[in-house]
Amino acid sequence: MTQIRIFCFGIILSWLLLAGCGKNPDYSYDTARIDALVSSVPAERTRAIAFAKELCVITGDELNPDPLVNAEAAATFSLYDGTVIFQKNPFERMNPASITKVMTALIAIRDGNLSDFVTVGDETVITEPGATLCHIKPGDTLTLEQLLYGLMLPSGNDAGAAIAVHMRGSVEAFAEEMNRTAHAIGATGTHFVNPHGLTDEMHYTTAYDLYLIFNEALKYPQFQNIIQTVRYTANYTAADGTLKSQEWKNSNQYLTGQVPTPSGITVMGGKTGTTQAAGSCLIIGSRDASGHEYVSVVLKADNRTNLYHNMTKIIQKTVN
Repeated sequence: MTQIRIFCFGIILSWLLLAGCGKNPDYSYDTARIDALVSSVPAERTRAIAFAKELCVITGDELNPDPLVNAEAAATFSLYDGTVIFQKNPFERMNPASITKVMTALIAIRDGNLSDFVTVGDETVITEPGATLCHIKPGDTLTLEQLLYGLMLPSGNDAGAAIAVHMRGSVEAFAEEMNRTAHAIGATGTHFVNPHGLTDEMHYTTAYDLYLIFNEALKYPQFQNIIQTVRYTANYTAADGTLKSQEWKNSNQYLTGQVPTPSGITVMGGKTGTTQAAGSCLIIGSRDASGHEYVSVVLKADNRTNLYHNMTKIIQKTVN
């Protein structure tokens, strides 16, 4: 019940913020404050419950424990009937690594013009060891749509920084928009500080919140098109004025055929994420033979092989 109250409070708080009640919101809360607010605003509580009816709501302990699912957190949600098919630590706050980029893409598609030309700056110079890049350079000019492919297929942290600066003027301002958007869709266990997912102790989310974010992104056909693309060739203008061409490959091993998809399931696409702190992570959308759709997430598997073993195990539950 506490989780339901927290969810409802997040929706109510978001409506107040969107109505203009405070430019520097304090997202902290406690159960007493939640109970008081829900009790004192019955109309808002009714709206929150109605909103929640469109979503999967988790209550109780771990659902259908499975010792073969050994990642730290995992869950599968039905978009067809709102049921939670599997859950393990769905509200545990964790580093999402590059799954962060789902939120970045969501905001860019929702608020941006994909045909805009973007000349990228020094924000694209990322030197952190192990950071994945799409290898764009300061002075290169691409469309926002091309940057989104560079963000989501090879998981370019440089593309994420370029999108953030283009959309909101700075990485910090874009992170504020990420947090506003997260709370507006009920993802109250989330706090972002960057658009790409490089490690920061104040950058975290939950398996459940990632479902909410991914579910929101799926409402946009452009997002669906990008995540199901296996290869994409970007032709753009380099800083020296010459034409440059790059081919980017999707990092989702179901789509590339490196990992077999379970019988009766079609993987629609998703987003990988890997850092030392986050482990190996993956969120995907899938569809069964009847056309029913699902969102599944695995966080902090100990390696990429086990990541896909875990994901295969939980998405098989949608047809078993």
